[in-house]
Amino acid sequence: MYGDHRQIWERIVEVIKSELTPTSYNTWLVHIKPLAIIDDVLFLSTPNTFTKNIINGRYINIIYDAASKATNKLYEIKILSEDEEEYREIKESIEKENLTESTTLSTLNPKYTFDTFVVGNSNKLAHAACLAVAQAPAKAYNPLFIYGGVGLGKTHLMHAIGHFINKHQSGYKIMYVTSETFTNELVNSIKDDKNEEFRNKYRNIDVLLIDDIQFIAKKERTQEEFFHTFNTLYEANKQIVISSDRPPKEIPTLEERLRSRFEWGLIADIQPPDYETRIAILKKKAQTENLNIPDEVLAYVAEKIQSNIRELEGALIRIVAFSNLTKANIDLELAKHALKEIVSNKTREITVKLIQEEVCKYYNIKLEDFRSRKRTKNIAYPRQIAMYLARELTDLSLPKIGEEFGKDHTTVIHAYEKISNEIKQDELLSRQIEELKKRIKGY
Repeated sequence: MYGDHRQIWERIVEVIKSELTPTSYNTWLVHIKPLAIIDDVLFLSTPNTFTKNIINGRYINIIYDAASKATNKLYEIKILSEDEEEYREIKESIEKENLTESTTLSTLNPKYTFDTFVVGNSNKLAHAACLAVAQAPAKAYNPLFIYGGVGLGKTHLMHAIGHFINKHQSGYKIMYVTSETFTNELVNSIKDDKNEEFRNKYRNIDVLLIDDIQFIAKKERTQEEFFHTFNTLYEANKQIVISSDRPPKEIPTLEERLRSRFEWGLIADIQPPDYETRIAILKKKAQTENLNIPDEVLAYVAEKIQSNIRELEGALIRIVAFSNLTKANIDLELAKHALKEIVSNKTREITVKLIQEEVCKYYNIKLEDFRSRKRTKNIAYPRQIAMYLARELTDLSLPKIGEEFGKDHTTVIHAYEKISNEIKQDELLSRQIEELKKRIKGY
């Protein structure tokens, strides 16, 4: 209903100022405020009827001409004084519209914008795709699927899309939600017999931003509901953006019909930041927080913390807190002292138990099932992968590894050879193994 009236009026004013003397503009036109654009009618307001009559009598043609030049569009111009009933009606409608918009904004982190996102080689595709979607919802990539490890900036980019659209695409209804919240609301709607209300909430929007979609795996009713929500929005040409910690093909127990839909658009990954990007992220954080951090300290943090942005920024905050508490200036020695526990913990001890736990988490398997005698493929294959990783990442003997799995050493040999051969031929499996190694090592 409402166009981006403020920006349009700013462009019109620039043209008007170039054609009028400062005295004329400052006497009468400076008091005009943009009210709304409704059906190609630009509504402007003045403080009183007297000013409105002067503008309609002397300046209306200048405003029409400036609007045409500034926008290359023929708007009808309607001027209302603030004491008119029509002015009050439009104002009331705008306030209701803004209330809906502010509800969306309240779920978005104000710090997560494109301006605060640091672009590097590890994330430039995802950043470019998100910006393209924000600039032209449902026209660039739909759906857009972003994946990457924890703390690499997926949520930041999703919030940035929401902020950008709210700022530049007036009137869009945007919904940001985690898959966990989606599931909880669905459960409550079933319990309270409010299914229709739930569906209306998620299907009558223009942009859906859904975070951590991997958590709907194994939840059959949630997958069913999200499938229909996806279809409704997609068929209505509404933008869908999805994030996950892994690509669609690697989400276990995800229904094939959902997996295929997630792959309809663009899939963009985010990798851990390289050294140069880590330095840039730290400098951006220091600048945002008005912190004076020596370059050698930033270099030390970037060298020691390589896993993700969240830990990187957390390390910087820890150094600043340590400085404040000890009343000492921030230098390299203080940074080393502040981070000594974090840095030493990075060289974590790799055990078979740790490998088993990480593999179970990755493939969404219960640890007790993993350690049982079950031989179903969804358990047996990850178990073989864990044996392979135990052989690769520990110095344990084959019999000792077998003992940790309740198997003999020949089973471990078979698993190791099988996975070794399959990695050479299966790119997807190779990526999974590399991701698991990173998680096990704590990167």
